[in-house]
Formats: sequence, structure tokens, C-alpha cells
Amino acid sequence: MNTASQTPRQMRRLERREKRTSLPLLQHSAAVPVNPWPPVALLSTDELQALHAASLRILREVGLRFLDAEALQLWQAAGARVDHARSHVWIEEELLQQCLATAPQEFVWRARNPQRNIRVGGNAIAFGPSGGMVYVTDLERGRRVGDSADYENLLRLTHMLPMLHFGNWEQVTAQDEPVSTRHLRRLYSGFTLSDKAMLEGAQGRIITADAVEMARIAFGGTLPAEPVIGDVINVNSPLTYDDRMLGGLITYARAGQVCIITPFILAGAMSPISIAAALAQQNAEALAGIALTQLVRPGAPVVYGGFTTNTDMRSGSPAFGTPEGAWALLAGAQLARHYRLPYRGSGSLTSSKLADAQGATETMWNLWPCVLGHANLVMHAAGWLEGGLTVSFEKLMIDAEQLAMFAHFMRGFPIDDSSLALESIAAVGPGGHHFGTAHTQARFDSEFFATALADRTGYDSWQAGGARDTAQRAHGMWRQLLAQYSEPPMDPALREELRAYVARRSIELRDAQLFT
Repeated sequence: MNTASQTPRQMRRLERREKRTSLPLLQHSAAVPVNPWPPVALLSTDELQALHAASLRILREVGLRFLDAEALQLWQAAGARVDHARSHVWIEEELLQQCLATAPQEFVWRARNPQRNIRVGGNAIAFGPSGGMVYVTDLERGRRVGDSADYENLLRLTHMLPMLHFGNWEQVTAQDEPVSTRHLRRLYSGFTLSDKAMLEGAQGRIITADAVEMARIAFGGTLPAEPVIGDVINVNSPLTYDDRMLGGLITYARAGQVCIITPFILAGAMSPISIAAALAQQNAEALAGIALTQLVRPGAPVVYGGFTTNTDMRSGSPAFGTPEGAWALLAGAQLARHYRLPYRGSGSLTSSKLADAQGATETMWNLWPCVLGHANLVMHAAGWLEGGLTVSFEKLMIDAEQLAMFAHFMRGFPIDDSSLALESIAAVGPGGHHFGTAHTQARFDSEFFATALADRTGYDSWQAGGARDTAQRAHGMWRQLLAQYSEPPMDPALREELRAYVARRSIELRDAQLFT
């Protein structure tokens, strides 16, 4: 049965059938996986040093633009060479090393529910949903502009999926909300519909100041010592930090919250076409932003981010899920380890317009390098389509199962007397089978990864069951999950204080007309 030919009545019938089954996806551990193996070292020692030296030369000789007066003042006070008229800064190695020395190697990202706290750094690898999408799509309603209902449903699903470790992020822009108050409504929903670790946009000082204040309310009136909120600080590559990102960086860093410094480089467009040059530029841009967080507040939690891939030279569009992007992920992780910093990668990136074979294969070309390279935060790990323009409800479920499989894979398997089962091998002997042995019966429902999406029946059984493809099965799954959602508990007084803050600030921001 093709997706396009499936009627609403058929879809509802399939959903009712789904509701009569269990959801193995919810049975997986919610713990942040720990990678037990050494990270892949893509670069030799000499190659790593060559990239490091090239980055230092870019910082020293070419410099970067920082389009914010306070940022320029911070650099000048620290001893950097600053041209205020051009908003240009040149950074010497000694100053850079002084700043990097105070950046934490790892930290705990606090969640409203302490059981959902995340350790960022070391061998831990936490997965987060996609963010920043304009459009949303599902099999029933198709591709459309996102609204508040879509955003809140994505947030509910993220809350329920144990292999996603972050809650709120702008998984789709709520276009039905005024721009001036969109962040307030988004974060209120984030704190009330989920109790996982939270992200909120770092677009300027106003949004981040509101985010810090709402986080203070949600955590009972005082911010904990560990960070509770943060976001990605994107570099406007090549070599430029704009005023919005710098306002967010300074506000979050000053409050002790998380800055994920991430150059967005398309080799051939925002950097020279060679991956070596793109990585040298990425490294210079990332180190400059990381150093600035430490000038704002020594010890502020910060993450080295990488989002480098190649440009499709036939169309000029970003190319995701490529061997070149995989190189960049692995090399970026190695550079972050060199500077003793946590590393951010990206997981489900694809240029595909559908939750199809292209989407799956390109996603794997991002997820495997993240795992092999020991990324600590894997952003955009589930739901991404169309080069980041669209989030798919079906792909969210497909990617979530892949993340659960990676977590299962990283746990490994024991080799001991019980698992070797030599007595069972001897009892069955040559020929025969092990279906009915005590060893198999004791482990049959727990030994292997329990897939929620893969169909492993024969052709006739698959056809009799509706001949559904993976996307159709994923559609039934997310609809079933939403039907089972229950809101996490929250102190009614804190909820009311958050609501009152949103109401007051909504009036203030609309009256001020600061957003256009």
C-alpha cells in the first residue's frame, strides 16, 4: 500500500491496530550512553598540529569581525588587537591559551527532573532533537508552515522518547505566534510539557535574558550552580560573529549557562573548497568564540561545535550525509579533544525531502561519525529533513529507533560463563535447534534489541498486515505516543509564576516593538 494512496479511513484503522500493540521504543534506557571504545583518530599527530597552526595563523593574521561593542571592549581589555571602526579583532596564541585554560572539560547540564540531568563531556554522548525548522510534515497533513500545535506535539514526543535527552528546542517555528513573544510561549511550553534539559534560542540579549529569568523561576527562584539552559551560537562564516549571536553568547556566558559555539561552514562557499581549509577556518572561528565566553566569565560551560560539510557544486546547496561531512565530524571531534573541550556534532542531517532511503543513508553518514568520534552532544539527532527546513514526525520516530540502537550497541555484550552457554551447546549437540532450551527461554525477550519499526515477517504476512512501509509504521507510532502522553508534574505556584512572567513580558515586548 503506497503512502499516497492511503485514505484517512485506512490510516485510522492502522492506528487502531497500532494501539493494540506495545511500544518497544519506550522500553529503552533513558540514561545518556557512555562510549566504551577509544575514539577514532582520523588525523595523524602531524596533521592535527598543521590544522592547529593554520588556525592560529588565521586568528593572528586575518582576524575575525565581532559586530558588538561590548565584545570588542572585552577583547581590548584582555589585550587583543582591536580595530573598533571595522569591528575587527586579531588574537594572539598566548591570549587564546589563557582563555582555553579556564573552559571546563565537562559539566552537568541540569534538568527540571534531576533524574534527567546530562553529563556533557568525557565519553558521554547525549542526543537532542532537530531545531530551527520552518516547516513540518507528516503523512496525513503533508508539508506545512509550523504552528504552536505542531511545536507542542513535537515537544511531547521528545519528552516521551527515552533516547532523546533534551526537551525544549525550537523544533519548528510557531508561525502563529507574534515574533516579539514567540520565545516566551515556546519556553513556557518547554518547562511545563517536559522536565528534560532545556535549550532556548540565543538570538540577542532580550531572548536570552528572558530565558535565564524563566529558568530561574522554573528551578524554584534560584539558578543552580550547574547550567540549566543554553543554546547554539552560530558563527556567520566566514570569520564573523554578528550582534545577535554575540548578545546571546555574552548573556548566557555571564549567567553561567551553556554556549555551544558552532561555525556553519559549507566548503566551497563559506570557506575554500578543500576540507583541510574548511577545518582550519572552523577551528579558528570556534576557538575565538570559546575564548570570548571565558573573557565574559572564566569557567563558563562551553562546547566546541562543528557543522562543516561540503557544498553541492551542481546546485550550490548544502550537501549533507557525505564522506566529506563525515571527515569534518571526525576531525572536529579530534580537535575538540586536543583542546580538552566537549564536542557537539549533528546526527540526522539529510537533504532528502521525505523519510526515505536517501534520508536514512545520509543520516547514517552523520550518526556513525558522531559515535565513532565521541561527540558529546549530538544536536539535530532526530527528525531533520530538507536541509534543515523541515521536521518530519515520521522521521523523528525512525531516527529515534536508530539512536536507541546506537545506545544498545554501545552497551556491548558480556562474555562470561552464563553468556557462553557451554552446557546448552553440549545439551543440543550437533544438529537440532536452541529455540526450546532453558538458556534461550530465559533470555528470549531481553537478549536482542527489540525493534519498533522494522518489519521482519515474511512477504505474505507483511502484505496481510497492510503492506506498510517504514514511514507508515512510524506514523502510527507517533500518533500512539501522543495518545499516551501525560504532562510531567510541576509545582502549581511555579507554573503560575511562569505564566505571569510570560503575560507581563508579552505586553512589555509588544509595546516596545523591539522585534520586527
